[in-house]
Amino acid sequence: MAIDWRPTAEIATLRERARLIGEVRAFFAERGVWEVETPVLGHGGSTDVHLASLSCEATTPSGRERLWLQTSPEFHMKRLLAAGSGPIFQIARSFRDGEVGGRHNLEFSMLEWYRPGLDLDGLIEETAALIRRLLPGDPGPTRRRRYRELFREQLAIDPFTVDLPELRRLAGERGGLDMGDAPRDDCLDLLISLAIEPHLGRDGIDVVVDYPASQAALARRHRDVEDGEWVASRFEVYRDGLELANGYDELTDGDEQRLRFAEDNAARRALGLPEVDVDQRLLAALAAGMPEGSGVALGLDRLIQLALGKASVAEVMAFATPSA
Repeated sequence: MAIDWRPTAEIATLRERARLIGEVRAFFAERGVWEVETPVLGHGGSTDVHLASLSCEATTPSGRERLWLQTSPEFHMKRLLAAGSGPIFQIARSFRDGEVGGRHNLEFSMLEWYRPGLDLDGLIEETAALIRRLLPGDPGPTRRRRYRELFREQLAIDPFTVDLPELRRLAGERGGLDMGDAPRDDCLDLLISLAIEPHLGRDGIDVVVDYPASQAALARRHRDVEDGEWVASRFEVYRDGLELANGYDELTDGDEQRLRFAEDNAARRALGLPEVDVDQRLLAALAAGMPEGSGVALGLDRLIQLALGKASVAEVMAFATPSA
C-alpha cells in the first residue's frame, strides 16, 4: 500500500498561513507585546477533566521522570509574568490526546497572550480587534452574550437554577444519551454545544460571558449583577459557530489555584480518569506574586481556517494527524 506523504494543506494555503501569522506578529508589535518561547514539556499537565494530557518518560538530571506535553503554554507563561516579563504573547505547539476531527488536531498551534493590568473588557476588545484583522471583509458587530440569557433564549431554562434531574432529562433528550448520573456541568456543556454554539457568531463576533463559577478553571470569580450568583470571570469568542478563544481575568491566588487543582483530580478519580501531576512551579510562581491582569488562548489554526474559507483545520496545517 502506498504511503501518503504529501502535506494535508496546499502549498499556496501554507503561504497564506505564513502571511496571516506575520499579521499576528505585527499586531502585537504595534501594541508593545513581545514574543516569548517556552517549553513544550513540563512537570505538570492540565487537570481539567475535559482535557486529556499526553505524557512521556524522559531522562533528566533527576533521573527518569514523567513529563507532560503542554495543552497550552499557560503555566510557563505565567511563570514569566511572575518574574516581571510584562505583556507577552506566544505561538505555541500544544497537544491534547484524542482530539482529531474537522475542528481539532492532536497537535495544534495555540496563540496565547497576557496583559498585566488590563481588565477583561479591554482584553475582549483586543481579541476582537485581532480577529477582525485576520478575517477578510467586515465580520459584523461584536456582541456580548450572557451565558444565562443564551440558555433562556434557546432552551427556556435558567442553567443556574434548573434542578439537576430536569437538566439531565433535557440533555439526554437533546443528545440522545443516557445522562442518568451525569454531573451538572457535563449536561450544560452538552446542551451548549448542541443547542447554542451552532447559532453563535453568525453575521458577527459573539463573546459569551458570565459562565457558571464551577467552570472558572484558572479564572477569578465575581457576582452576577442579576442576583448575586457567583460566576466565572472569563469569556469565549465565537465566529460562524466555531469557538475561537477563551479568556480569563487571571487567578493570582496560589492557595486557591492549588485547591482547584486538587478538586479537578478528585473529579478525575470519581470519573475513573487518571490523575494529572500538578505543576508545582506554577503554584510557587503564584505564591511569589503574579501581577493582576487578563489572558487569552486562541486556536490559531481555527482562525486561519475561517480567514481562508477552508472546511477543516487539516486544510491549513502542513501535516495534520492522519485520520487512519
